[in-house]
Parts: sequence; structure tokens; C-alpha cells
Amino acid sequence: MAINTDKNSYTIIFAIAMVVVVGALLAGISSVLKPNITANKITEKQQNILFAMGVTDTEDPNEFVPAEKAEELFNKYVGDEKYIIVGDVAEKTEDAFNIEVKKENDKLKQDPNYKRKMPLFIGKKDGEEFYIVPMRGNGLWDAIWGYVSLDKEFKKVKGAFFDHKGETPGLGANIKEAYFRDDFIGESILDAAGNYKGITVKKGNGDPKNVRKDDNAVDAMAGATITGDGVTAMVKKGIKMYQPYFATLKK
Repeated sequence: MAINTDKNSYTIIFAIAMVVVVGALLAGISSVLKPNITANKITEKQQNILFAMGVTDTEDPNEFVPAEKAEELFNKYVGDEKYIIVGDVAEKTEDAFNIEVKKENDKLKQDPNYKRKMPLFIGKKDGEEFYIVPMRGNGLWDAIWGYVSLDKEFKKVKGAFFDHKGETPGLGANIKEAYFRDDFIGESILDAAGNYKGITVKKGNGDPKNVRKDDNAVDAMAGATITGDGVTAMVKKGIKMYQPYFATLKK
């Protein structure tokens, strides 16, 4: 018996069958690739943290450590110095590496009484300590995120890494560029009285070479005001959340 392919019922059944088949194939591919995707995310995170510390495998400070060396170098410079901060209390635990800032933000939005878990990584390089703070915010079009390392006095930025999901190429996407992120290095996060102030991405800052490191500001990117404001909010809020814990280390 021949199948009447002109009937609407045939078209609907064929479409459903294709959805099921394609869905099954995609699910299978996702299952097979999941270990590799997870491993790549771990490597990328290690590279970003090391970058914020200024760790590189070449003479170019703007180069990430190679993926194949990320784990080795991460263990060398950070090792087990991973912490989960809740308020002003720290717990040293490997679980800190698995904490996702986005998920913690979402949990807090759903429950204002939720006690946010904040990951902190402490690295050591050339006899210096780096306190690396992960952060996440909103740019013009989508999410932005980064890692900022602080000195052991929690006064100045020692390094930074920023990235984005969908900012405009040549404008907001420049938060990834060296000329922007390097301006944060050496910048004070405290005001003249020693109070926390953060860092503002400021239009018309009048300091294009970023000579002043005590004005709590870096020059804005041309044509990317909203993305710059997003970085400002992300950095200020991201570091401020750790201030209660940092205060306990100053005592």
C-alpha cells in the first residue's frame, strides 16, 4: 500500500519523527562530548586565574599559558589555596573551584536570605601573594565577567582579566584588550582615608596614560559607555563583597 505523502497527517508525523531522531542524535553527541567540554572549562578557568596573576609561559605578558600546561602551572602557583568565603568566614576547600558566580547570583535573587558562597584563590609568584577574586556583571548586550588579583594589603590591583559574551566588536568587546585591562594594574581600590571605593571606568578621566594610580579610576573605552559602566559596577560590587573577610585578615 502506497503512502500518501500529500496528506497533512504525513507531514506532521514526519516532522515529529525528525525532531525525535535529531534530538536523540544531539543528546548522544552532547553526552559523548561532555567530558571534553568540562575539561576545557576547567582549563580555561585555570588560564584566566593565572593570567590575572601575570603568569605566562612566554615573554609576552598578554599571552595565556598553553592549555597543556595550565594544570601544572595552576598547581604550582595556586595549588590548594582555594577558599569559599561566606560573609567574613573562609573555608579552605577544593570545592571553591567549582563555585560559579552566576549561579550564586541567581540563588540570591531567588532567595534574599541565601548566604552567598564566594570563591577566592590565593596565588604566590616571585615571593608575592595574589588574592584573586572572580566576578560577573552585565555589559551592553549580555554578560561580562572577569578575575581581579589584589595585593596582600588589599589596597591595589595587581592584575586583571575581563571577557564578555556578546559586546560590540571594536567597542565594548575591547574590555579583553591589553590597553584597557592593564590600566587596572596598580590602581588603588581605597580612597585617601583608607575606605573601600573600588575603581570607576570614567569617561573624560583626563589621564589617558593612567599615570595616576590613586584616583580610583581608569579611562573609558571610546564608544562603549554602557559596557564601561558594566565593568565599573562589576568590579566595585565584586571586590566589595569580600571586604568583610579581608578586614579580618588585616587585624
